[in-house]
Amino acid sequence: MHIHILGICGTFMGGLAALAREAGHTVTGCDAGVYPPMSDQLRALGIDLIEGFGAEQLALQPDMFVVGNVVSRARLPSGEPKFPLMEAILDAGLPYTSGPQWLAEHVLQGRHVLAVAGTHGKTTTTSMLAWVLESAGMQPGFLIGGVPLNFGISARLGAAHRPEPSSAPLGSAPLFVIEADEYDTAFFDKRSKFVHYRPRTAVLNNLEFDHADIFDDLAAIERQFHHLVRTVPPSGRVVVNGLEESLARVINTGCWSETTSFGAAVSDFAAEGLPHAFDVLYQGQRIARVEWSLTGVHNQLNALAAIAAAQHVGVAPAAAAAALGSFQNVKRRMELRGTVRGIAVYDDFAHHPTALRTTLDGLRRSLGSGARILAVFEPRSNTMKLGAMKSQLPWALEPADLAFCHTAGLDWDADQALAPMGVGPGQRARTAPDIATLVAQVTEAVRPGDHIVCMSNGGFGGIHDKLLNSLSNR
Repeated sequence: MHIHILGICGTFMGGLAALAREAGHTVTGCDAGVYPPMSDQLRALGIDLIEGFGAEQLALQPDMFVVGNVVSRARLPSGEPKFPLMEAILDAGLPYTSGPQWLAEHVLQGRHVLAVAGTHGKTTTTSMLAWVLESAGMQPGFLIGGVPLNFGISARLGAAHRPEPSSAPLGSAPLFVIEADEYDTAFFDKRSKFVHYRPRTAVLNNLEFDHADIFDDLAAIERQFHHLVRTVPPSGRVVVNGLEESLARVINTGCWSETTSFGAAVSDFAAEGLPHAFDVLYQGQRIARVEWSLTGVHNQLNALAAIAAAQHVGVAPAAAAAALGSFQNVKRRMELRGTVRGIAVYDDFAHHPTALRTTLDGLRRSLGSGARILAVFEPRSNTMKLGAMKSQLPWALEPADLAFCHTAGLDWDADQALAPMGVGPGQRARTAPDIATLVAQVTEAVRPGDHIVCMSNGGFGGIHDKLLNSLSNR
């Protein structure tokens, strides 16, 4: 079929486009500000991209319009629709569907789906799990909201048949690993995306309040996670973080599948040792060891989740742990962008306060107390823009020696939120209304041997290269 994707440059929709193209469909798409890296990746696949959401795109006459959740019925101040193409589709009575529903019906059907859900670590854990299965010869398909360095792509269909079938139900079905997002599906389907995926193996990595633009409170998100658990079959497995009270409430609300816990000392899977080199314990017995380049307790927990999920499809924990030894992480997860005069500049996708804290804690643990960390961050997610978690920022940034906040687009006072740290020249925190000012502030404050961590879930105005250039010319 010919599908036309509205909002094609998002990580999920771009991955879906790549899968559809690989499956032999004709794929076109549109977005506002068609932007790299996804635009480059899609054009390399031969996918035509159109700038904007103009109604004239009806002339393409696709068999189906696939609508991303960036699309809405919103109106501009002039009264004109923000997405004229969507209005035209509705007026003409043409067929349309959401990305998750199209994926479920045309890609996931007949596959053993392993879905990784959670507030934090979805992309990394999904990448770990895909790499473990690949190393075991399973040739899994996957759709990941980032680019795992081991694969160099964010999505692929994988083998049409499982190379090594197991005796479990659907034991010969091909495997598909998917990052399972709790954000809503589309303007016409307010269920979480992951409800569409029907996993047989579901990882519940963690659960905190997030997405304040669509969820009123933590209980509302827990309800969506419960709906996900409802879709797992009796022969399925729910892999759950034993450290999370919120997930305990989700499971206690109802679970009809085998559960396997990780993280806590009394969990099925636990870790003993430092995050970069640790033993894996199963019900108290040492069964494997992970030695790798990653740091941080969060990655240790991600590894346990991946090992427990892989076990469900026949990969022994020792083999999974060995595979993780060659795991190369994901782009934009503490990715070193360059070093100038002994000053390292990293890029990280962290945007929730807990993720900021976890990222900085992991770096502090690996560097020790002697090196300085400069945290440069952008409160860009809808939740952070609303100021729902601004009071947590001083705690989130505590491991850093200095913190620099980009304040463009915020409706709340960042100076006030960061006041407990001390704000201004000579203080621990600084704020800047634009990227140029931010780069100047960091360049002035940095010293040889420092580590600069830039954290945002967007492009951050290309600050990484601008910092490296500024440091080179200092």
